[in-house]
Amino acid sequence: MGMSDNEKGLILAVASSLFIGTSFILKKKGLKRAAAVSGTSAGVGGYTYLLEPLWWAGMVTMIVGEIANFVAYVYAPAVLVTPLGALSIIVSAILAHFMLKERLQKLGVIGCMSCVVGSVVIVVHAPEEQTPSSVLEIWTLATQPAFLIYVAAALSIVLALILHFEPRYGQTNILVYLGICSLMGSLTVLSIKAIGIAIELTLQGKSQIAYPQTWFFVSVAVICVVMQLNYLNKALDTFNTAIVSPIYYVMFTTLTIVASSIMFKDWSGQDATSIASELCGFITVLSGTIILHSTREHEQPAAKGTITWYTQESMKSISDARFVTLDNSDYFE
Repeated sequence: MGMSDNEKGLILAVASSLFIGTSFILKKKGLKRAAAVSGTSAGVGGYTYLLEPLWWAGMVTMIVGEIANFVAYVYAPAVLVTPLGALSIIVSAILAHFMLKERLQKLGVIGCMSCVVGSVVIVVHAPEEQTPSSVLEIWTLATQPAFLIYVAAALSIVLALILHFEPRYGQTNILVYLGICSLMGSLTVLSIKAIGIAIELTLQGKSQIAYPQTWFFVSVAVICVVMQLNYLNKALDTFNTAIVSPIYYVMFTTLTIVASSIMFKDWSGQDATSIASELCGFITVLSGTIILHSTREHEQPAAKGTITWYTQESMKSISDARFVTLDNSDYFE
């Protein structure tokens, strides 16, 4: 007997989490190396990380993971696929413990277990999705008043974050960068789902290429992905991976489920018991990410009026250092 669509989506979502969790670590190490060499970090506008092979290795790994995630959304609803992203947090937490020396305390294991248990509950009670028969049907769903209100609200908040809050609070408040990533990410997921369905229908002999709506969804996906990557890089370079991963997951997952529920009405065919079970599973996953976040170390920014000495891997004494960052010219006054 063949696998159901939900089972295919499950396997692809788990594989995606493994790749994406690994990519966080590789990109973080690449950003650190690039900042050590140039003295300018991505968080303050530096782009030298584009010359760092390790960052590109993380980028390729993330692309593979996102492709797997892309296909998973074709087979399964967002309420199943998106929460499984918690597994990427577990992967990144474990790898960060060994590769970035960001210590994972014993209580963090409970957080990991909570994520796994919550994910299992969500998988068991996930709804079977009815695949739209054409891009035009998806367009009808995307232009319903309730979803248009969500899109208008999301874009308004993103503009406010970019124009007003980022220049003032971007370096001190992680919610600025991750808010932009998460809001744009919720729109990315729905656009990618529409593109995936269009590709699947085209391969079945029902070409969707001629529809302008297909290319509209492609354009939206490209714009949103570019913005996500830009602000995610800034968040990773400015804040500890221990903070970025769980907060980004919680915000992105919540907004994606809300957007998908509005557009695709994922829960319309389920009874109250199944919906309550999924919500409990989701809350359990969120609790796990909060526990995991609270038990890990935070990076401390360099104090004003100090000199920070760097090598490619760790801070050394002045006699061993090869690179120096002057954090405040008043140090010499």
